[in-house]
Amino acid sequence: VMIEYLMAGGGLMIPIVLCSIVAAGITLERLWSLRSQEVNPQSRLAAIHRRIDLGDVTDEWLDELLERSPLERLSAQVLQVRHGGKSVMQDLLFVEVKQIAHELERYLSTLGSMAAITPLLGLLGTVIGMIKVFSAIQAAGLGEASLLAGGISEALVTTAAGLGVAIPALVMHRFLSRRVDELLIDIEHHVSGLIDHCAAQSVHPK
Repeated sequence: VMIEYLMAGGGLMIPIVLCSIVAAGITLERLWSLRSQEVNPQSRLAAIHRRIDLGDVTDEWLDELLERSPLERLSAQVLQVRHGGKSVMQDLLFVEVKQIAHELERYLSTLGSMAAITPLLGLLGTVIGMIKVFSAIQAAGLGEASLLAGGISEALVTTAAGLGVAIPALVMHRFLSRRVDELLIDIEHHVSGLIDHCAAQSVHPK
């Protein structure tokens, strides 16, 4: 049944199906990559604060943090410049958060493009189908019901397929974009707290 449905839409169903596969792949990949534990493992912040309190901030440990989550990586980058003072750490945070945002938003522009392209493909299929309908009317008159039905079917199927891909793609694009914003706010909040902690340690060392 699905094959017949796809064939009824004509050649434009091929790019629509390809767009749906790309959109689904991006959605699944970003849902997995944007998990809190993957990006912003707050449970590990306590361990970072403890090592700062103990004065056990070694280059080897910072190198390990640089290979982990974005939160831990940014924390390590801040700790590497902690001796420069609070303003230096804050400047680094401002710059590096933008880089992390770029990483977290990976593929989201493509997902947005899929949401925008597929309705246009469906509309193009509608136009082509209606052209076939009018061509059939011109050639054979209104008596050839099968020719008319084929053109109308192609027009409706491509429109439905295009919208069927675009609507969930748009919803997931908005959801994932919101998810990125929330993660960035959390990361910035926690690293700002880390900066304050480092600044306090430098003023009142234990």
